[in-house]
Amino acid sequence: MVELCYSNIKLEKFQYVKFNSLNNVQVVEKANEYMRYYNEYRILEKLGYLTPKEIGIR
Repeated sequence: MVELCYSNIKLEKFQYVKFNSLNNVQVVEKANEYMRYYNEYRILEKLGYLTPKEIGIR
């Protein structure tokens, strides 16, 4: 499961970022931004077209 998360982050958030072009703080900010997007705004078919946050609220 963790590997899938890393794969998604790399594919969707860091795909066009040059290697070693960001410092650690920037990488953490981008990862946090992606996780917020994934949990709060990205709808998933397997969740009945809801976001993970909407599933947790129920």
